[in-house]
Amino acid sequence: MQGAACRSDTMDSRLLHDLNAALPRDGAQQSVLHEPEDLMLYEYDGSVELARPDGVVFPRTATQVVEIVKIANRHNVSLIGRGAGTGLSGGALARRGGIIVSFARMNQILEVDTANQRARVQPGVVNADLSLNAGGPHTLAYGVTTNHVLAIEVVLPTGEIVHLGSSALDPPGYDLAGLFVGSEGTFGLITEITVKLTRLPETIKTLLAAFDSVDDATETVVEITARGITPAACEMMDGWTIRAVEDYVHAGFPLDSAAILLIEVDGLQEAAESQAAQVAEVCRLHRAREVRVAKDSRERDLLWKGRKNAFGAVGRLSPTYYTQDGVIPRTKLPQTLRRISDIGRQYGFEIGNIFHAGDGNLHPIILFDARDKQQFQNAVAAAGDIIAFCVEVGGAITGEHGVGMEKDHLMPLLFSEADMALMQRVRDAFNPAQMLNPGKIFPSKSCGEIHVRPQHTGSGSRSRA
Repeated sequence: MQGAACRSDTMDSRLLHDLNAALPRDGAQQSVLHEPEDLMLYEYDGSVELARPDGVVFPRTATQVVEIVKIANRHNVSLIGRGAGTGLSGGALARRGGIIVSFARMNQILEVDTANQRARVQPGVVNADLSLNAGGPHTLAYGVTTNHVLAIEVVLPTGEIVHLGSSALDPPGYDLAGLFVGSEGTFGLITEITVKLTRLPETIKTLLAAFDSVDDATETVVEITARGITPAACEMMDGWTIRAVEDYVHAGFPLDSAAILLIEVDGLQEAAESQAAQVAEVCRLHRAREVRVAKDSRERDLLWKGRKNAFGAVGRLSPTYYTQDGVIPRTKLPQTLRRISDIGRQYGFEIGNIFHAGDGNLHPIILFDARDKQQFQNAVAAAGDIIAFCVEVGGAITGEHGVGMEKDHLMPLLFSEADMALMQRVRDAFNPAQMLNPGKIFPSKSCGEIHVRPQHTGSGSRSRA
């Protein structure tokens, strides 16, 4: 893309020359990609969105990122920051062309300060190397990304490097680090992060509760939190998903149950044991037919293996699936699951349900065949109906996957024009020319047309949820 115009088919030769000069080959690895066969790998993430960039660059230092920004300004080209490419809303795709800045080679853990429970890392560090609770099952007790990021180093669209936040818990001034965490790459390119480390708990208790009714399972979740118990995790699967997972993982889930809850409590031994007993009591009061406590780490790991491989299990049963991400008040779980079932019947899809029940973050999985254009369109429509209902009952359009280019058209369900205008003014204070990650978060037109998802021919959505 040149400026705000539609993307071109090839990268400008002068732009390519300047990028190669700033980013020489890294040993045997190229630092600048521009051939179509190389760019195909960067046209998708874990969503159903598709958008091919004009090029991809791989910086190793903040200084190189500054040079990339300066080159982009000279050539009037947009930049899109990208980590491991595991996003689920098209947030790191080049919707209007431009250059993807891949941080895959800026993947060093720079410092670990265990005494002060801090670490400094580069943006390409992955969860397998430093586990940061950015979302997923344990957000109920441990929070999300913004609760763990204390400070960041950022390259602004001007090419300036700024340092926001502090390793202190409550620094003075505006919380600009927190603002950037929620900006989905539209404010700046983050080149270093200071995170808060959390000590591992002394004791962990993992419970599996099986129910003959989905309503009983959801009402159990409501009462657990009403009693003031905050589990480290509270996950739910419906019967269809249980059977798909058990056939794949053999985690010991009861095949004939309508729903299961996977609940984890942790802390000091006495407190964890007391909470586990209270959770088991609530489950039985709500007609759980079985409540099982993992007797050791092996059994606990097997239960979590079932949960964490659930999306892979679904992938064995359908050529494509679409994972959604809505949020509702916990008290609305029973009626929302009934509505999701109705939507599945309306469109003729099987929809499995696996979600973070403790904080009302739903991940309905719509099974369809993307090779069938009508099925693809119906799957997208079904997903929109699910999210609209989440908002209708007092929820939100996303809990952890972000807005990106997947849900920008749904923002008016949640925000007024005045709300979005204010957010856009904040974005424009940092990124006035929309040089960084254009066409994201807010409803927009591209090349004169409202955004319509392309037909996807890949293997479908994959989720870390």
